[in-house]
Amino acid sequence: MRSLTLLLLVVCHGVCHGLNLHAADKAAATPEALVAELYKSDKKKASPFFQTKNRALVDHYFTKELGDLIWKDAVGSKGEVGAIDGDPLYDAQDMEIKDLVIHPGKTEDGKTTVLVTFVNFKEKKSISFHLVQEGGGWKISDIQYAEWAMLKLLKESVGK
Repeated sequence: MRSLTLLLLVVCHGVCHGLNLHAADKAAATPEALVAELYKSDKKKASPFFQTKNRALVDHYFTKELGDLIWKDAVGSKGEVGAIDGDPLYDAQDMEIKDLVIHPGKTEDGKTTVLVTFVNFKEKKSISFHLVQEGGGWKISDIQYAEWAMLKLLKESVGK
C-alpha cells in the first residue's frame, strides 16, 4: 500500500509539474524574474493575455487593478479583438524578434521599472514594465510603450 501511495504522489507531482499548475502559486524573486517568466509564458503559448480560462494566471503577473482590467478586456471581447489589439509583449501584431534583453530593474520610491529592449523587423523597440510589491510578491502595475500605456488604455476602454 505504501508503494502505491508513493507511486501516486510521484505521478501526481510529475503531471502537475508538466502542466505547470504550480506556476501561479510561485512568486518571482525579483522584478526581472517576473518579466522574464512572462516572456517565457508567451513562447510556450501560455500567456495570461487574451485567455479567459485561468484568472489565477492573470493574477500571478499583474496587480489587482491591472489584472482586473486585463481580465475584463479578455472576457468582454468574447474572442474578438479587445482594447489590446496586438501582442502586448512586443507592441506589434507581426513579429520577427531579435536581440531581446531584459535589463536590470531600477527602483525608486518602492516601485521598480524593468526595461525590455529588442529588435522587431529591424526596428529597435523598448517597453517599460512598472512593478510593485503586492500580495507577497512582485506584480506588474503598468506597461509603458513608446506611444501608450496599458493601464491608461484599459481604464479608458473597459474600466468604465
